[in-house]
Amino acid sequence: MALIIPKISPLSCFASTNPNNLPKVFVSNIHSTVASSSPANTTRRSSPSNVYHPVSNYLRRFDRHKISIEYIQELHIKKVKSILIAHLDDPLKSLDMINNIQVLGIDLHFLHEIDQILHIVYKEFNQKKGCYGRDLREVALCFRLLRQEGHNVQESIFRNILDNKSGFKDDLQNDVKCLIELYEASELGVEGEEILDSLRECTFTRLNELCSGRESHEEREIINSLAQPRHKTLTRLTSKRWWRELGLYKELRKARNQPLKWHTWSLEILQDPCFSEQRLDLTKPISLVYIIDDIFDVYGELEELTIFTQVVERWDHEGLEKLPRYMKVCFEALDTITMEISMKIFKSHGLNPTDSLRKSWASLCGAFLVEAKWFISGYLPDTEEYMENGVVSSGVHLVMLHVYYLLGEEITKEKVELIENNPEIVLSAATILRLWDDLGSAKDENQDGIDGSYIECYLNEHKGSTVDEARTHVFQKISKAWKRLNKECLNPRPFSRAFSKACLNIARTVPLMYSYDEDQQLPGLNEYHKRHHNEYSQSQRISSQPEL
Repeated sequence: MALIIPKISPLSCFASTNPNNLPKVFVSNIHSTVASSSPANTTRRSSPSNVYHPVSNYLRRFDRHKISIEYIQELHIKKVKSILIAHLDDPLKSLDMINNIQVLGIDLHFLHEIDQILHIVYKEFNQKKGCYGRDLREVALCFRLLRQEGHNVQESIFRNILDNKSGFKDDLQNDVKCLIELYEASELGVEGEEILDSLRECTFTRLNELCSGRESHEEREIINSLAQPRHKTLTRLTSKRWWRELGLYKELRKARNQPLKWHTWSLEILQDPCFSEQRLDLTKPISLVYIIDDIFDVYGELEELTIFTQVVERWDHEGLEKLPRYMKVCFEALDTITMEISMKIFKSHGLNPTDSLRKSWASLCGAFLVEAKWFISGYLPDTEEYMENGVVSSGVHLVMLHVYYLLGEEITKEKVELIENNPEIVLSAATILRLWDDLGSAKDENQDGIDGSYIECYLNEHKGSTVDEARTHVFQKISKAWKRLNKECLNPRPFSRAFSKACLNIARTVPLMYSYDEDQQLPGLNEYHKRHHNEYSQSQRISSQPEL
């Protein structure tokens, strides 16, 4: 299975629904206070002499000294609160921070401070002091934050910004950030507010015009805002823009950029509605499996891949300076995600899975490296050797290890040791995925790299056999693996019923993810997404209808 990745600030350790990357404004406001370590100085491939200083030194420092998770969490909460309180004399300085806290979905920790600041700001607005000398973007942000919290700020503060003839005055025509914030503010209008209606129409039109001929990051900002205005979008959805904001896809243009597909895995593995938090957490390692697989298949030179694997095995940054930037960013993301998930599990269940998760990533990279060496050397293993490595490189064991910890049911040292050794219930699901993946006769998803496959190994091992015979053999092996999985699920002990069902679900999801058509597309997955989108839209229409 070649079943994603972030740069995170120390605040991530307490964010219950936090994305993996804090917005730049938020980071700039808190970085000097919360994190004493310097920002990452990543090096370009052309400047190997520069030293790479990772962003996550702060988190690893706590990890080395075994400081409690609860202490770290409370420390960061207190420090952010102190920053908010320090700005009470000039509360408008805190608006960007409040906005970013809300976008991240961590505002529950700061409700009192936010309410206190916005109450002061509202009083100033009523006294007509709030707008004086302030940037229009700040005014629009303030308007939105106040209205979101129930403060009825008058629309008249925007009366003079529109030109009756051409819409916006000249100085606003090309100010993208200001226009976006004005558009976001206009989304909080009520019936009869003509100024906000005009504001929304003008900003929408102008932002659409600005989409063409702009730098890519500005265009994405515009599209995101127009498609998902914050007031009308669930916090979880806006905060999960972390994949785009991370920017790794810029470093890896040929890698798969499929966050919807990656999240679909989580939706199907953990189907119970009560597992919404776990699904969001699970999407991150699933996505990273895809990205790291692409690094090994498409991007890396063998020497680089060997060093990268050694870095993951040691789990330190020694040797990173020899690697290209995208590998540094990838390992930094891997480090951060693993730390973030480990902290959450430790807090909820009292067991720290950091070492266990790190070992699983080392095993996965080791399996990817074996395949890379096979391909580069032209070596074709026999089917047994191929499958022994292939069930690991499928990513299923790593994903199900994360599922086990995220479910948090009966976590014991004995069960951890058992699941770390790839028990049959996981192994059979991994076998199903690996063989289904290898049934594809063409390169999947238009990638430039080439994997070996079980069918190639079978044909080499059984001279004279045809491709159809090899495929029949693969289907038979898949059938046998299903029977083993069925047996394990009938009596899932020592694992919980929820975990065994998750193993069953990952196997059930495989055909959806690996049934390619002649155009190298996944029609089943496309239909799945259309169906779920239509069902969601219908439920929204029904829920919005007035009661009789």
